[in-house]
Amino acid sequence: MTNHLQAANDMMPTSVSICCLTFHLCSMADQIVNVNEFEVLARQALPKMYYDFYAGGAEDEHTLKKNVQEFQRIILLPRVLVDVSSIALSTNILGYTISAPIMIAPTSMHKLAHPEGELATARAAAACNTIMMLSFTASCSVEEVAASCDAVRFFQLYVCKRRDIAVNLVQRAEKSGYKAIVLTADRPRRGRKEADIKNKMILPQLKNLEGLMSIEVFSDKGSNIKPNTNEIFDPSLCWRDIAWLKSITSLPILIKGILTREDAIKAMEVGAAGIIVSNHGARQLDYTPATISVLEEVVQAVGRRVPVLLDGGVRRGTDVFKALALGAQAVLVGRPVIYGLAAKGEAGVRKVMHMLKDELELTMALAGCPSVKDISRSHVRTDRDRLQSML
Repeated sequence: MTNHLQAANDMMPTSVSICCLTFHLCSMADQIVNVNEFEVLARQALPKMYYDFYAGGAEDEHTLKKNVQEFQRIILLPRVLVDVSSIALSTNILGYTISAPIMIAPTSMHKLAHPEGELATARAAAACNTIMMLSFTASCSVEEVAASCDAVRFFQLYVCKRRDIAVNLVQRAEKSGYKAIVLTADRPRRGRKEADIKNKMILPQLKNLEGLMSIEVFSDKGSNIKPNTNEIFDPSLCWRDIAWLKSITSLPILIKGILTREDAIKAMEVGAAGIIVSNHGARQLDYTPATISVLEEVVQAVGRRVPVLLDGGVRRGTDVFKALALGAQAVLVGRPVIYGLAAKGEAGVRKVMHMLKDELELTMALAGCPSVKDISRSHVRTDRDRLQSML
């Protein structure tokens, strides 16, 4: 059976062409001016199958587009004649100070983007003084990433049908110095990503499950993603299981995948230490709302009792500013990190994070906000505001 990585190599040009392509991409990476341009480089660098895996969304990809477009509907309302000679971007998440309210979201299989995978991403997070959330479906283990650098890390958890696997992973993460568990709650089954089906996408063995579960990975019958992941994950997971999860760890638990006021209230009732407003990067259920459009509803339901983070669609420093103005304590960045990694490895991830941070700093200065704490609801106008003003 042909190994999927070898198949990818067979799709690539000769060694001379690869050197030329690498030089070309590095030269282009030095000239980019915003994180969106990294996607162009990633598309050139990756086999189509892998690019589509990272970039694609569920079914019609309506929500995928909306995640970005809904940011564009929010208008900034700057204040003038404010002393912005010094801008303070740092913030605190669960007791950990980071250089800016921009964190790295959990995303799958970084080695499909770059040979160093999550190790390069983790080093970039450490260099940028931010928090990385390591994916359950990472291509490097919790221990490998922990040993790669000294940084604050959270571990994303899917609960498997065999609960002893979750116990094993949580204990390994805790032993390896991870500071929180991020429970992904919106994946009782895998969403339908049609590009992966057309490409017959094959994923390698999940690194963190090695030795814990025996699963056929390679298949000549097409994509293995849906049957394998549906075999692993527990569709019976429900709110009462949070008590069980809390009983096996002393780490704080954030719940990722909240999109409604009702679920935000339930998360508070079961003792979540934080909430991540997320639609799974629009990879699960299509026609769910863009995350920025429901952020304020969730924040109001929580009442700032715990941090609310936003995941999905962040491509500009202005996007970060808008999310903070609507009540998020920080944002998570997913696809742009992967694109930076694919284009230029660790340096690409660092550049993505620095670009967003620099854009946020400029936005704060031009909007009259000397610190993150000065960003308020009065700095933005949404569609709802415009509608209410007409009544």
